[in-house]
Amino acid sequence: MGGGASRLGLPRLLMAVAFVLLALCGFGVHGRNHIRKKPHAGGGGGRQHRGGGTVVSSPAVPPADEHTQPPGIVPSDPAIPAQPEQCVFDVRALGAVGDGTTDDTEAFRAAWRAACAVESAVISVPSDGTFTITTTTFAGPCKPGLVFQVDGVLMPPDGPDCWPPSDNRRQWLVFSNLDGLTLRGSGTIEGNGEDWWNLPCKPHRGPNGSTLRGPCDSPTLVRFFMSRNLVVEGLRVENSPEFHFRFDGCSDVRVDGLSIRSPANSPNTDGIHVENTQRVAIYNSMISNGDDCISIGTGSYDVDIQNVSCGPGHGISIGSLGVHNSQACVANVTVRNAVIRNSDNGLRIKTWQGGMGSVSGISFDTVSMENVRNCIIIDQYYCLDKRCMNQSTAVHVTDVSYANVRGSYDVRAAPIHFACSDTVPCTNITMSEVELLPFSGELVDDPFCWSAYGLQQTPTIPPIYCLQDGLPDSLLDNPDLRCR
Repeated sequence: MGGGASRLGLPRLLMAVAFVLLALCGFGVHGRNHIRKKPHAGGGGGRQHRGGGTVVSSPAVPPADEHTQPPGIVPSDPAIPAQPEQCVFDVRALGAVGDGTTDDTEAFRAAWRAACAVESAVISVPSDGTFTITTTTFAGPCKPGLVFQVDGVLMPPDGPDCWPPSDNRRQWLVFSNLDGLTLRGSGTIEGNGEDWWNLPCKPHRGPNGSTLRGPCDSPTLVRFFMSRNLVVEGLRVENSPEFHFRFDGCSDVRVDGLSIRSPANSPNTDGIHVENTQRVAIYNSMISNGDDCISIGTGSYDVDIQNVSCGPGHGISIGSLGVHNSQACVANVTVRNAVIRNSDNGLRIKTWQGGMGSVSGISFDTVSMENVRNCIIIDQYYCLDKRCMNQSTAVHVTDVSYANVRGSYDVRAAPIHFACSDTVPCTNITMSEVELLPFSGELVDDPFCWSAYGLQQTPTIPPIYCLQDGLPDSLLDNPDLRCR
């Protein structure tokens, strides 16, 4: 009898261990479906269980009869790789209410902690809810394959008066120290930015465009920090208090299919800002806001922008760079198949006097303009208050090409403006198939060039006769212009 008890003890122990392992993935006592996940499965579907865990997978397929199985294929054949199952942590199952009023922060933090510890996990924000959370940092490292699926509405407190005093007023959602995160969904991230835009310290609030004294901190809506292998896709993001997305110290980033929208008069609401970040792809997105559509800061390399529509706003900008006599380095930026409409600027490079370093390897190819002021602009005299002093150093702008840039401009400014440093001129600017005509009014056929060297490869409209040939001697062997 004692031997029989010992024989029964091992199976019971194994069952207990299995139950614990299932519980770690969020499954209840109802068990789980032994089915495989579809490639790139979303956050919907699956059975919910207490503890917030579900399995998302394709419909169960009955096992094939051995007589109907294709010859030469066996279940272990590498041609049919097994797909990992996903654990889905629904924030509502973890206590979120989603009524647009209740603070659901703790449920989101609990979902993050649980999902971060499980491979191929999904945090699900369901489509039938509006979830309010306060400033939160979602930090790693986490297990591989983590997906943050936003199908409902996710938003911060409504304006500075509702912001918890203990919370950081410079950022709302921060994703930090992660490898392989995907942020996606069919839902909306709503920034509730209007009361932030109306603070008296904002540029448009004082008389005659001046600002008034007072605290001016406003939160970036979504920030990625010191992370890599990031994917952001499919979301609608709107009305951010300040920048909508910001990537700092990241690498291998893919942004695809975003809709970013804020009013044209919303200050400092850059759509996507990239800084100290390498290997970035921004594709198939529509951005309209009150500042730069896409802005590229120092330390950014290998940035590829394709099929992006901008406007209204301030166009696609590299910079500003070299503020407070700092070194700035940007290289290998491509903008291709873009549309810019009703914007203050089109394709802009802006640097402060007194900076060091270089901007190089920039290609603008096949860009359509519609009613754009300052369609093509390089400004090495960038200054916010027009009281900046002339300085003898600058960030070197070199190897910049404009090809197949066509459309219409606002006649209040010349469509092409190259204002380069006396001591560090712009070099190797090439123009090919550039045709810019007035949106309305008379043709402005007097592009501005100062200390700009380059080549007009084909006749342009308007003609760019002011580009100088060659390379100035002042740039040879200048250590202040070197990067990397």
